[in-house]
Amino acid sequence: MKLNTLNVSLYKKGKRYGRGIGSGKGKTAGRGVKGQKARSGVSIKSFEGGQMPLYRRLPKRGFNAIIKKHSYDQMIINLNDIQHLIEKKKLDIGSKVTLDSLRKVKNIKNNFKKLKILGNGEIKSKIQIEAHQISASAKNKIEKAGGSVNLLKQAAAK
Repeated sequence: MKLNTLNVSLYKKGKRYGRGIGSGKGKTAGRGVKGQKARSGVSIKSFEGGQMPLYRRLPKRGFNAIIKKHSYDQMIINLNDIQHLIEKKKLDIGSKVTLDSLRKVKNIKNNFKKLKILGNGEIKSKIQIEAHQISASAKNKIEKAGGSVNLLKQAAAK
């Protein structure tokens, strides 16, 4: 007995399309008769029989900015959050409220580059704030309470 005399097939042979009528897939090779799909080199992906295709029915949305501004570059905090930190004695009224001081107090892991103050809530304490941006309502509330605001210059966008 030799290996070449064994009558065992180790794999199933695939159908050979278009190889005569006896093969079961002869002549048109299962493509039917005539038409776009019967021809070679033609693909009709996303063709819906003349109906408007799905990708054209959906509205175009959005826009991709060349220079992306990430929201996580900027720490945003409201006045009520600052007042809450002062009441809990985590922030000292005598010292300036800066990005670094807030980073230490709030245990922030993210490396923010800018600080933005928003005017949600009330501030009762006389504080000094150094921020990159501040809303008009927040500035009015801080100055009304006897505090001061120092706006830091922003680096030019790259």
